[in-house]
Amino acid sequence: MTPDASADSGTVRNRKQRKRTAGKKAKGQTKNVEDEMPEKTRRRGRDASQTMSRDGSGDDEGGNASDVGITIGGSRDQSPVRKYAFQIEDPRMHEKASAFGRLASRWNEFYNNRDFGNIVILIALYWLQGIPLGLAHGSIPFLLKEKLSFAQVGLFSLAGYPYSLKLFWSPFVDSLYDRKFGRRKSWIVPIQLVLGLLFWWMGSHIDGLVRNPANNIHEIMYLFLAIVFLGATQDIAVDGWALTLLSKENLSYASTCQTVGINCGYFLSFTVFLALNSVEFSNKYIFSTPREEGFLQLGPYMAFWAAMYVVVTLLLVFFKAEEDTSSSGSGGEADYGIVETYKTIWRICKLPHMQQFIMVLFFAKIGFIPNDSTTQLKLIERGLHREDMALAVLIDFPVQIFFGYYAVRWSQGESKMRPWRVAFILRLLCGVLAMLTVHYFPQDGLSTGYFYVVLLTNVASSMAKTVQFVGVSAFITQIADPVIGGTYMTLLNTLSNFGGTWPVFFIMRSIDYFSSATCEFSSPSSGASASPYSCVTQEDRNRCKVDGGLCHVHWDGYYVVSVVCALLALALFFGFIRPTVLRLERLPAHIWRVSKEARK
Repeated sequence: MTPDASADSGTVRNRKQRKRTAGKKAKGQTKNVEDEMPEKTRRRGRDASQTMSRDGSGDDEGGNASDVGITIGGSRDQSPVRKYAFQIEDPRMHEKASAFGRLASRWNEFYNNRDFGNIVILIALYWLQGIPLGLAHGSIPFLLKEKLSFAQVGLFSLAGYPYSLKLFWSPFVDSLYDRKFGRRKSWIVPIQLVLGLLFWWMGSHIDGLVRNPANNIHEIMYLFLAIVFLGATQDIAVDGWALTLLSKENLSYASTCQTVGINCGYFLSFTVFLALNSVEFSNKYIFSTPREEGFLQLGPYMAFWAAMYVVVTLLLVFFKAEEDTSSSGSGGEADYGIVETYKTIWRICKLPHMQQFIMVLFFAKIGFIPNDSTTQLKLIERGLHREDMALAVLIDFPVQIFFGYYAVRWSQGESKMRPWRVAFILRLLCGVLAMLTVHYFPQDGLSTGYFYVVLLTNVASSMAKTVQFVGVSAFITQIADPVIGGTYMTLLNTLSNFGGTWPVFFIMRSIDYFSSATCEFSSPSSGASASPYSCVTQEDRNRCKVDGGLCHVHWDGYYVVSVVCALLALALFFGFIRPTVLRLERLPAHIWRVSKEARK
């Protein structure tokens, strides 16, 4: 080898050695930077590196991709002095850009969705469903309590039972239909037309019935029983249509449509209507001169929604065709038949551990009913204005959504019923707090400070109720047989709802039964009206006030029933409910199955 060749060879070796040394330094710098960068930044860098390698843009000429969230400059960025140039990217820039365009991108994604029209249809149908619910479970009991006793209001509460019993006729809705007109439209269209006619008739008669509710309580109850029954049947059909009306990738929007629609309808019929129906609210914010009636009466309100029922139904008939999704095609709805569906329900109920769980659902809510069904009515009786209660419900609504979100995350662990058990005790404590709120309600009128006390009580109770609902729903989803998931979950959800419905009638009657109040007069100069008489009902209290007497309460059945139910609930919780739930949580999932496919 010649000296020149040897020198060239040494030069090449030296050059390679310098490259290796520079490479090691670069790796060392890279490692130091990587140690200082947060995990979120390193993850973003790795994702970008993979994307560049797939696109072919990560070659050495254009810049070397780094896996630590930094950009290593290529040959164009190199200086004679520094071999490698590092451009460190601040991850907060990406976060700001993402937060800035998040709302717009979500709206564009929703608006450009191919199911946008179907989503609007579902929201409209669920909205119509929320209108009678807001009246039957919200506004009407408040209107009746001003003139009736708890026992009579409890009689009206029977009108809400169909929503807790709809499972028993849902197989008919799923099995009987006209294939040409549509499996779900065969029920939705006639039901909504009947609801429209019923609302229209009640628009001209309901105000007269409500003005004298003592003599018309049975007629009012039967009318709203029919309305709630029709609404529950419409709910069965709409729930089934939602599964086929939306494409597979958009099925997650079904629950969103239900939540938005029903809550909006309920909100209008409860919060908004009570406020506009209130004389005090209307004279303060709407009328320039005081009037004796509120801005919006029940009759015109129901007549308006009668027209909306007809309009939406006609649009559905002429502009929305329903596809045939029967079991003839793949991925369609299965036709199990009425008899087979009832047999499936019976097989589920025969499981020994299911019978224990049904008993838990049936009796678990008995300690909460006095607070849930009567506390607001007692506050109205003590002097709380209806618009103030409506405002409390309005503020409570977003709080329920907020705690519902975190309750979902809490229920994602192995013990899905743990939030339910914790919220059980919290709801009992909220019941005690509610009793204290009623007992110490100011006799000279509601102050701003005490309104916040009422609001806190209402929000705390709703928070615990939401956590319990999410917890039991998560457990039901976990144990449901996937082969017959619809029937399984409908059965358990119906039993859970019925557990909070059946005691209402008996508890409200018990409040009057254990109450004792007498209208007493300070002087006997009033003639025949000076003799004492019972003033348990609100109508008798008003009569006592007009006669110049004072209604002296000896025993308030609200406190008696609330304490008895709370003590009974505590005994049931520690003696039966808690140990049973802990035992059921440990059972493997296949124990809850009834179909042969799911037990394998």
